[in-house]
Amino acid sequence: MPSWKEHIPSIGTLGPFFALLIACIFFSFQSEQFLTGANFSLILQQIMVVGLIAIGQTLIILTAGIDLSCGMVMALGGVVMTKVAHDFGLHPSLAIGLGLAVTAGFGLINGLLVTRIKLPPFIVTLGTMNIAFAITQLYSGSQTITDLPASMTFLGNTFNLGQTQVAYGTVLMLICYALSWIWLRETAAGRHIYAVGNNPEATRLTGIPTHRVILMVYVLAGLCYGVASLLSVARTGVGDPNAGQTENLDAITAVVLGGTSLFGGRGVVLGSLIGAMIVGVFRNGLTLMGVSSVYQILITGILVILAVATDQLSRKGER
Repeated sequence: MPSWKEHIPSIGTLGPFFALLIACIFFSFQSEQFLTGANFSLILQQIMVVGLIAIGQTLIILTAGIDLSCGMVMALGGVVMTKVAHDFGLHPSLAIGLGLAVTAGFGLINGLLVTRIKLPPFIVTLGTMNIAFAITQLYSGSQTITDLPASMTFLGNTFNLGQTQVAYGTVLMLICYALSWIWLRETAAGRHIYAVGNNPEATRLTGIPTHRVILMVYVLAGLCYGVASLLSVARTGVGDPNAGQTENLDAITAVVLGGTSLFGGRGVVLGSLIGAMIVGVFRNGLTLMGVSSVYQILITGILVILAVATDQLSRKGER
């Protein structure tokens, strides 16, 4: 019979939510503008690109891997889809599909190098990060792509929800999180990801093709980066070859703050959304208080260290 302790969520699960709640309460006393629908809608718009990248990063970290190339791959996807639409007049849906194919292709390359050649994910994605950056600069000529079709920037438009304007891109991000959560929780493929992260050798001995699972994860992550590139284009209205410079670290920060263990096998994808919200709330709240961006970076770094320390303490407590 299961003990009563098994029904209590772990610190790693509840911690991010309480951190977000405490941050919201604190900033609500610092600025009257903070607890408004318009401000929270702005925060969600500011994190929607990193939020989508964080879904893919979560899948990879659940398998005890990591992807440093996510930001640069996202930028490449955005440049590809905007440039082919602008230069060749390709239909926006086909251009978007081509951009998604490019980002998924990079995920496939990462996955093959990790599973077939057995290279460390850190080294593989560090290399493909630089490759993606170079290709982006060469293909775009380091020039921003403008004059895009309206359908490519549609997700940056807003609709009224009560008296608050909500971006369509925000809705898409939330739908992606809901679908990812259901898939990881309710399907055999999702449970296999957790199993591989917990103990890859034991998982292999049960008959689960661990290499296929990891390869699938990297390809799905690449698709997430492609969707993020579309959201980036929609939000800025341009194809920016200099995008994605910090998104890799921002996404990892969101995943870690959301309670996903860097050692694999533990975490909830919705936690990554909360982690992205924590970063977004701190940056927004400190900006409303007039605090320098340098201190925002400092506080984010402290939060990451606290999140990893909490994960370590939680793992020791379960042993």
